[in-house]
Amino acid sequence: MITIDFGNRKNQGLCDYLFESIKEQILNGTLAANQKLPSKRNLAEHLGISVITVQNAYSNLISEGYIYSLERKGFFVTDLILQTKNKADEVVIEPSKEVSKKWFTDFTSNSTSYEKFPFALWSHIMRAVLNSGDEKLLVRQNVKGVFELRLAISQYLREFRNMYVNPEQIVIGAGTEHLYSMIVQIFGINNIFVVENPGFRKVQKILELSGARCCAVNLDDQGINLSEVEKACGNILHISPSHHFPTGKVTQVRRRQELLAWTGKAENRYIIEDDYDSEFRFTGKPLPTLQSADTNQRVIYINTFSKTLAPSFRISYMVLPQKLLSSFDNNLKIFSCPVSAFEQYTLARFISEGHYAKHIIKMKNFYRSLRNNLIQKIKNSEIGKDCIIQEEDSGLHFLLTLSESIDPILFKNELENENVNISLLSDFYYSDVPSFAQKTFVVNYSGIQNSQIAETVQKMEKAKQKAQIYR
Repeated sequence: MITIDFGNRKNQGLCDYLFESIKEQILNGTLAANQKLPSKRNLAEHLGISVITVQNAYSNLISEGYIYSLERKGFFVTDLILQTKNKADEVVIEPSKEVSKKWFTDFTSNSTSYEKFPFALWSHIMRAVLNSGDEKLLVRQNVKGVFELRLAISQYLREFRNMYVNPEQIVIGAGTEHLYSMIVQIFGINNIFVVENPGFRKVQKILELSGARCCAVNLDDQGINLSEVEKACGNILHISPSHHFPTGKVTQVRRRQELLAWTGKAENRYIIEDDYDSEFRFTGKPLPTLQSADTNQRVIYINTFSKTLAPSFRISYMVLPQKLLSSFDNNLKIFSCPVSAFEQYTLARFISEGHYAKHIIKMKNFYRSLRNNLIQKIKNSEIGKDCIIQEEDSGLHFLLTLSESIDPILFKNELENENVNISLLSDFYYSDVPSFAQKTFVVNYSGIQNSQIAETVQKMEKAKQKAQIYR
């Protein structure tokens, strides 16, 4: 029988406390996988609480995937796809044989906290998918991905991004790298792809490895410089207008209109809109996409679930304009989707049942709190007197610019000695590196823990003291 001390619940409601207590006992192994739980009435009598309280707690546990019910048999503990270490809610991750350096703090990483991935709920939905026994789980998948997932994404985009697209326009890929390779195959290798300077240099490398030619064009205060785009003679433009990486700039409305007009001036001009972390805008509503304002059918929209769920979650998608669908089918219909059907059907349910939207809200609140804590600690420290923080209102990174009294290269090296990894903004330039970029750092905070912020800032203070040019 489950034993719970309600004397420790303080101001927490009975139902919430019961839910958290049972959840904890499941995670720490006190309640074993597939163990049968007491009936609602028996548990209510044992704990001296109402049956409705137990019923609501059980319902919440089922909703989040910690327990499941079998008709006429009762309630059982879900066999979660994770292990616990002793009695702590801590995932035991087997180290890889090819392990890169383990940093105390890595401001270059896109990793997310394992505690924030909805393991229990994901396990519950995947179990339901597997138990469905549907033969479609075993057949070769369409190159665009399973219809159910494409339908769920189209409905999500309509509700949250004001994008009205058909499932047939959506293509599922095993990460954005796979999608970029497909785009090159759609257009062929005789086109010039324009990328942003500075920018996410991995995009250029992937495009070139796929056979494309690339050139980098500078940004100005409004976004990518269109006059330089014209000089570059490129016809396919890759940009991230809602939140540029790494500068954090937002492409202004006038420039957006100019970009869309640019596509209409020649038949073979297109824009690839990378909307990679638009979900994490902390002030105001998410910015409208270029795709939603495109009347010429010249914008290819790309997004990924790696930022919102986990980097290892290799599912991304793109939305093709209607006019490119025939070209896509002609060039790529012989392939099949590389993403597991099991994962696609699970993600489809996760989205369509509303869990993904709720997860985004939770992650947005978590990252807002994490960012505020980190920035506040920096501003209140010794280093806060000698730096400026910019672009902290959206996305999962911000910029930190040092004063002239600190040598940026020495500061970076000293941080490495303190086991803190960080990138300079200048690292993301192809050419024409401005002076401010050589003393500005890109702080990607998505993979750090609240518990390590105080010590990380102390390490930054030590590095600053050793990197001061004059005292």
